[in-house]
Amino acid sequence: MKNFWIALAIVLALVGGIAGWGVSVSNRLVNLDELVNEKWSQVENVYQRRADLIPNLVNTVKGYAKHEAQVLEEVTKARSQVGQIRVNDPKSLQNFDQAQGQLTQALSRLMVVAEKYPELKADQNFLSLQSQLEGTENRISVERMRFNEAARDYNSYLRSFPQSLIASMRGFNARTYFQAESTAKTAPKVEF
Repeated sequence: MKNFWIALAIVLALVGGIAGWGVSVSNRLVNLDELVNEKWSQVENVYQRRADLIPNLVNTVKGYAKHEAQVLEEVTKARSQVGQIRVNDPKSLQNFDQAQGQLTQALSRLMVVAEKYPELKADQNFLSLQSQLEGTENRISVERMRFNEAARDYNSYLRSFPQSLIASMRGFNARTYFQAESTAKTAPKVEF
């Protein structure tokens, strides 16, 4: 009888240990998932900051470059397309990233137009907006890097054995990274 109680205690300790480990892994996955969500929110935050600056920039340029309507229209259209995309899976992240890339290209063309107008380049409003936009682009880069780091940590933990067993039972899925666009491999040509 004494051996029965000892065996039962050992089995209960093993079951308790395994259950405790499972709960610990599950809680760690939740924490890492939330960290990735937080980093994604910060990426969206800096993209929103850029989107908020664009109308002011476009209106400032519009006053000087009235006949450059096509470029101004492209920037406005690209900005509105970005605002329509909601990211909730790898495909929508890819679509979001492509839309952001199109907006970046449109903004680059807008800056080229601005270079043609010396009086615009001297305008304090324009200079301030241009500086804010440059700072925002740097923030976007930093926040995307932080998101990728958080996604890496989450994905590494998620895919490691034996955590992968708990992750698959709980429905945790790997996160997609931001990647450079294929056009980023070639330097843009800027002509005046």
